[in-house]
Amino acid sequence: MESQADDGGSVDLDGATAERLETLTLEPLLTRDYETRPALVYERLRRRHGPVAPVDLLGVPAWLVLGYREALDVLQDDAGWPKGLENWRARTDGEVPAGWPLGPSLEVNHVLIQGGPGYRPLRQAWDAALKPFQDPRHAQAKRLKAAVTAYADELISLVGQAGGTGLADLSAQFSRPLPLMVASHLLGFPGSQGDDALMDMWRVLDAGPDAEPALERLLATLAELAAVKLEKPGDDFPSYLLAAHPELSLDELARELFMLLGMTSDHVGILISNTVVEVLSGEGGVRASLSAGMVRESMNRVVMRKPPLVNFVPRFAAKDTPLGNYTIRAGDPVWVSAAAAHADQLFAGNVCPSTTVSTRAHLSWGAGLRQCPARELASTVAAVGVGRLFERFSHLELALPADQLPWRSSPFMRGLRSLPVRYELAATPAQPSAPARTAESEATVLPDPAVRQRSSLWRYLTGLIGVGR
Repeated sequence: MESQADDGGSVDLDGATAERLETLTLEPLLTRDYETRPALVYERLRRRHGPVAPVDLLGVPAWLVLGYREALDVLQDDAGWPKGLENWRARTDGEVPAGWPLGPSLEVNHVLIQGGPGYRPLRQAWDAALKPFQDPRHAQAKRLKAAVTAYADELISLVGQAGGTGLADLSAQFSRPLPLMVASHLLGFPGSQGDDALMDMWRVLDAGPDAEPALERLLATLAELAAVKLEKPGDDFPSYLLAAHPELSLDELARELFMLLGMTSDHVGILISNTVVEVLSGEGGVRASLSAGMVRESMNRVVMRKPPLVNFVPRFAAKDTPLGNYTIRAGDPVWVSAAAAHADQLFAGNVCPSTTVSTRAHLSWGAGLRQCPARELASTVAAVGVGRLFERFSHLELALPADQLPWRSSPFMRGLRSLPVRYELAATPAQPSAPARTAESEATVLPDPAVRQRSSLWRYLTGLIGVGR
């Protein structure tokens, strides 16, 4: 039942305001303040609206979930808060602008976006296809770890071509290319043919003026790769996904490969950079954790403080449902903010800043049945990358104060635009730890160096050598 509010809006008997989202005063979310100081924006919204706030996302009304308890309520209830753009009332009614900047990324219907009955078999196929790469007992997982180590060493050696000491941008020269190279390995691109696709993935993630044609080229390239894997399956993720879900069309498989390439690369790249910053700035006991050999523990603490994925893709209310101080109408889009939920006192107030062992209750990988299927893979790539950095460099320090580092924010991710460091390479390169040197790892086939050097990615990275010296 509802009663009439003093301001003319209706109020449920439990006190939740039941006004239409479109009639509320919406605060633009993606502002300059949000890019530079998102925590203050979250706190301002929390003071004004409580744990759920009405916001404007580049001209489209949406609900932003700021509270930790409310975030869990949404993430753990697939029936009450389903994914799938077909559940979006405004989109069905033609009220979402045709040129909405977020439209292209949300319209690529893959496992991260999809709702309805098709999701469960697709997710099961993802789990099956990723298992050989995520289970450390499998030969594929051992080969992948060896490949990550080799790629990391390639990139560090490329930085070192400018000299044993100097300045480098570890974001552009290490954190961003490393997971893209690993994703290319997972996708089974022949040689370094995937490098052009990796550059287009960067353009899509950066959402610049060339993002749309880059997306078209990328999907076409991935469709060609899917066709190759359908005809000649290999020891790679696309082949395993097709084996687990033979009903996938080539276009559908290309969309899944796009999701793996995009989410793994950007998420992992940001996680690497954020971990490096936390270690070098010595905040929160992270340096002590890394010194004790606890790289993953350091990363776990980092994702609580600065999660790469700040806002999850939207869900939609299945029916009119009270949430926070509002009633969310059926079909309204709801964006859960992991970053805001981690700042909620319900979560933040129970995190001890001095301990080196951190809680696993964070939301950085999601929660519930839709928790990220590649979280172990992503963690492995990031941990190996961070580990090799601190093994190969005898000295690393930030070239800017931590609070002056330039950030880039999107509706989904928050990461550094650049990570300038002063470095000193170790005189004798540190050898990878023993587990990486196995019979399986010796079978790892990496791109031929001559082919690599002709690729667009390598030409770009070579052009960065010595930048800022």
